[in-house]
Amino acid sequence: MSDTAPPGTQTLARGLALIRAVAGGATDLRGLVEGTGLGRSTAHRLVQLLVSEGYLRSGRDGYALGPTLIELGFQALHGSPLPVVARPVLEELAEQLRDTVHLAVRDGDSVLYLDKLPGSRGAEMRSRIGHRMPLTRTGVGMALLLDSAPEWRELYLAETPVEPGRVRPEDVDAFLARMREYAESGVAMDLEDNEPGIRCVAAPIRDATGAIAGAISVSATRPYMPAARMRGLNRVVGRAARQVSAGLGHREH
Repeated sequence: MSDTAPPGTQTLARGLALIRAVAGGATDLRGLVEGTGLGRSTAHRLVQLLVSEGYLRSGRDGYALGPTLIELGFQALHGSPLPVVARPVLEELAEQLRDTVHLAVRDGDSVLYLDKLPGSRGAEMRSRIGHRMPLTRTGVGMALLLDSAPEWRELYLAETPVEPGRVRPEDVDAFLARMREYAESGVAMDLEDNEPGIRCVAAPIRDATGAIAGAISVSATRPYMPAARMRGLNRVVGRAARQVSAGLGHREH
């Protein structure tokens, strides 16, 4: 739990910490205490309030996120024009290609998935609506970064799963070269960077100001995503992203 909560908001901060702890996998009071650093009696009192208000629920398997959060989550999702504008385009892509289609935005230093239409062939992917993934290890994340060249190196180093200081310079150089190529073409590719056997093609969505507001990706298992097909999908996915961008008021110059 953060120690920098503004004066008078400590109880709120504690309640939010408990919700995050449950979201992170804590299911009992002991886990909540360990995950937040709160005293047992304080945690118990706040959990009772959160359960009564529907932010948490208590069942046979312990604590879980409650229906109020689901309701608010859907309100937040549909309060943004992006998922509404993008949905018909995503459905058309999914029907045309039979592959998994994602819509995502950048939230801080991670990818946040707003929508997912599972493909009708191949393995199920671990992505889901509301799930977060690394920016530099997903096609949709790299598409979200196409305008952010000054951040590429730092984000790659932060997200590469090796010991700090042990990243090979040649790996960094290869990633930066890929990003420059993607920025020039306007389309990014996940070459099994995030999940073994899963490949994808992604393109950024721009708003009326020209800024990247989100990204679309099409993903499939390796047998359905040979290199030649991925190159062919560049045009298809790029066109879909431009359709959504136009719906957000973006105009090509």
